[in-house]
Parts: sequence; structure tokens; C-alpha cells
Amino acid sequence: MEQVEITAVERGEIAAKAAEMARSGARLVCITCTSLADAFEVTYTFDKEYKVSHFRVMVPRNDATIPSITQSYFAAFSYENELQDLFGMKADGLVLDFKGNFYRKAANAPFAEPPAGPKKAA
Repeated sequence: MEQVEITAVERGEIAAKAAEMARSGARLVCITCTSLADAFEVTYTFDKEYKVSHFRVMVPRNDATIPSITQSYFAAFSYENELQDLFGMKADGLVLDFKGNFYRKAANAPFAEPPAGPKKAA
């Protein structure tokens, strides 16, 4: 099995990386997010000719904004709206913005808080 490499990128590089992937003919596979104690870990996954590329950006909780990649991949609107609805993030320049109403949910940004760590023994 081939080892998967994840390339760390800065937040300001996301849109340029996505444009570069689009020009190369890669398809957007998904955008995922993990809520950590002090940041959100957002991973962008692309595929070209069965070779997968991952770009990961750490987004600080106190400035949870990412540049939208919908200029290069229109279908990213669903992932970016999901980040806004479920994690409380903001996607700047989002082409189709549901403004927090993409999903019907019981709580606002239900995945924004990191999961609680293991409980300590008394």
C-alpha cells in the first residue's frame, strides 16, 4: 500500500493550491475538518489519475476563517457550507453561501467544540 503524504499549507495558500490543482486536471474529493483544542484542522483532498493529494491547514479558533475554493471548484460550496454550519467557521468568497442554513440542525455549530478528553480516574 502506498503511503499517503499530507502537505501542510498556510491559510493564505489554500485558494492558490486549489487553483493549481484545478489547472492540473485534479478533481476535488472532499474537504474534512477536525475540531482540536486550539484550532480546526482542515484537510483538502484531491485526486488525479488515481493519485491522491492532501493539503492540510490549521485554522485558529479565534479567527476561524478560510478562503473559499469555489472559484476553482464550484462543488466545494457544499463542503464549505458544511464547515460553516457544523463548525462555525467562515468561508470568505463562498459562491453559494447558505449563511448557516445548509443543514437543519438542533444546535448552532454542533462540532465546533473539541471532543472532551479521557476522564481522569479519581
